Amino acid sequence: MIEALDWVVIAASLVISLGIGWWAMKKSQGTSESFFLAGRSMPWWLLGVSMVATTFAADTPTLITDWVRQEGVSKNWLWWSFVFSGLLTTYVFARRWRRSGVMTDVEFYELRYSGAGGKILRGFRALYLGLFFNVFIIAIVSLAAIKILGVLIGVSPFQTILIGAGATMLYSVAGGLRSVLLVDFFQFALAMIGSVAATVFILNMDAIGGLEGLFANELVQSKMSLFPTTADTWVAIFIIPIALQWWTAYYPGAEPGGGGYIAQRILAAKDEGHATKASLFFNVAHYALRPWPWILMALASLVVFPSLESIGTAFPHLAEDKLGHDAAYPAMVAQLPVGLKGLVLASLIAAYISTLSTQVNLASSYLTKDFWVRFHRPNASERQQVMVGRITSALVLTLGSLVALVLTNAAQMFELILMVGAGTGLVYLLRWTWWRVNAWSEISATVAAIISSYLFVGKDKLPFADPFGWAVAMGPWAYVGPVILTTAVWLIVTFMTKPESKETLSNFAEKTSPPGKGWERFRITERDPNEVSVGSDLIKVFFGSAAIIAILLGTGWTLYGDYLQGVALLIAGVAVLVPLFRKPVS
Repeated sequence: MIEALDWVVIAASLVISLGIGWWAMKKSQGTSESFFLAGRSMPWWLLGVSMVATTFAADTPTLITDWVRQEGVSKNWLWWSFVFSGLLTTYVFARRWRRSGVMTDVEFYELRYSGAGGKILRGFRALYLGLFFNVFIIAIVSLAAIKILGVLIGVSPFQTILIGAGATMLYSVAGGLRSVLLVDFFQFALAMIGSVAATVFILNMDAIGGLEGLFANELVQSKMSLFPTTADTWVAIFIIPIALQWWTAYYPGAEPGGGGYIAQRILAAKDEGHATKASLFFNVAHYALRPWPWILMALASLVVFPSLESIGTAFPHLAEDKLGHDAAYPAMVAQLPVGLKGLVLASLIAAYISTLSTQVNLASSYLTKDFWVRFHRPNASERQQVMVGRITSALVLTLGSLVALVLTNAAQMFELILMVGAGTGLVYLLRWTWWRVNAWSEISATVAAIISSYLFVGKDKLPFADPFGWAVAMGPWAYVGPVILTTAVWLIVTFMTKPESKETLSNFAEKTSPPGKGWERFRITERDPNEVSVGSDLIKVFFGSAAIIAILLGTGWTLYGDYLQGVALLIAGVAVLVPLFRKPVS
């Protein structure tokens, strides 16, 4: 299993991470802005890498392995489709988030909305995101770590939680966002090196026989297609994600209009230019550069471990309720030689801790700034705010760790989170572009999405027993039901309630310069003549998204041996992205 050299590599990576985190803590100014936003002074490259590192959680390779083994490479369109939302945030919303000057994306609610509705929405979202949503994200990531360490080291779920939570507690709780960003940079480099090195070794195993041997295997050939092969899968994992999901679903890292840790990184940027470039870098790295090592490893696992039974036989110490296709990834890591195995395991632990630290800091910012300070102690000193931030960080980390101990399947939770946010994405986009959206629009959308997700997710996908017996299964169209119901509810509520006050709308228009001519009636000063038009922004969104998808598919077809088509797409994608990077904003 794990030998002395592996332990040395793992220990060294943890020591370096903790050293960076504590060094950053010493540089902290001790203010709430320093703790939650690193003083709003961060460069684009550090923020962009941190965004990517956060999405490279321990559950990412295991989730992709689960999908590829069961339904094939094409199922990755469930998350590839979010590239459109990411580029929309990059070119339309990133600079507006930065100029808003808010501390968190939840504070944004009282900038955009007024009165009781704005207060209720801010308080509700602070608790919902801080004590529910982010806790479940922490739990999902921790579940993956439990399976990885269970397979490779044989430690119990409780021991895994102690390792991850303990390391995260030592630097992120103490040093805030600055520590998180700097440690993310090291951990992402380690994670990418480990991922690529592991894939190269696995492909050259005698049992695999390189890319040619891998793709000649019958089990692999049935999973290779980059696009769905049946009518049901075309609907569920391509048409709905491409046509509907990316702009209607709320999912961490791909929120329509921006939000969560993406907004937090944008708000921490030096200026609007750095905010935009950070978001662009994240989307390129996240969608175009990272997926293929994981996909190749997943395909190779079909050769070495063709069934769940084969994984269970090879790793009998793995708890029965944790045995799933996602366990095939750590099972493949176990095939690596001494030293390289330690490097890859260290990279996965780093990815685990990186995501934990981000979600903990983000949830803490909501609970501290948007709930405790806003509704309980508005005159709290900076020292008190930082102290409460550390206490709530520990609380959220503890809750997420406990929930992880009862979860069994990360893929199931991914789909459930998509359903819970189904239909809310449109209101998050329109609050920037349509002045008529009010606080009650968002409140009703959130509640309707939660209820409708229960109704349409299907009994077989509920992580709990159906309490009322109302859940129905809609097959590949399951996602459409919540979208229609949620959208209908929040539109009706919008027109039945009053719009926000003219004073609030004018303040929002002046501060953020939202897109669309409908806002001109609320502006006091004329719009900056140098402000980029929405049309120009949308052209960049289109070409940027097309370029990233071209590189993604081009890499795949090149690996598959279709060099003419693959290389052509790679060249086209790079040719479009280079000028976008040189001048991300006008």
